[in-house]
Amino acid sequence: MTGSVSSRRADTRRNHELILIAASCSLADSGELSFNAIAKQAGVGVGTVYRHFPTPEALILAVYEREVRHLVDIVAELLERHPPERAFRVWVVDHLAYYMMTKRGLANALHKAAPSRGELPGHAYESMVGAVRTLLEANIEAGTVRPDLSPETLVRGLGGLLYLQQGEDWKAQTMELVDLLWRGMRND
Repeated sequence: MTGSVSSRRADTRRNHELILIAASCSLADSGELSFNAIAKQAGVGVGTVYRHFPTPEALILAVYEREVRHLVDIVAELLERHPPERAFRVWVVDHLAYYMMTKRGLANALHKAAPSRGELPGHAYESMVGAVRTLLEANIEAGTVRPDLSPETLVRGLGGLLYLQQGEDWKAQTMELVDLLWRGMRND
């Protein structure tokens, strides 16, 4: 009996993740959700989608939380693979800015979904500040940035990424923004 319960839980977790991946792709492309299309792309029945996410708003918020979790979780891996300055740059350009450029549809859907559920999850902002704090502390310890910087100030500086446009060379513009921020952050 335990084996069958365990395999059902594994199937449930797998289906949950497949649904989130399909919804993420749908939102990135169009900003729209069709439970039927998501079910087809995820390889599950539409009833399975509704069991996991009874409303479009619940699905949109779950996709958002999954994406933020990825942005936060990747920080430790980047710090293991790169020196702190490089980890910061890779995180901003290849993860944060990339996320912002490819998730415009999610952002639009999120704005529509948030009023029906109240405020956006506050822990998402706190999680992002925590990720920036981790990168900042690693750089302070390495002596590459000033020790008086706050992660909240750096997050506000990174807010300039919101003005990037997908049709433009957003990656080069992101690198320019990081260089500008870095000049102000350096420990000279």
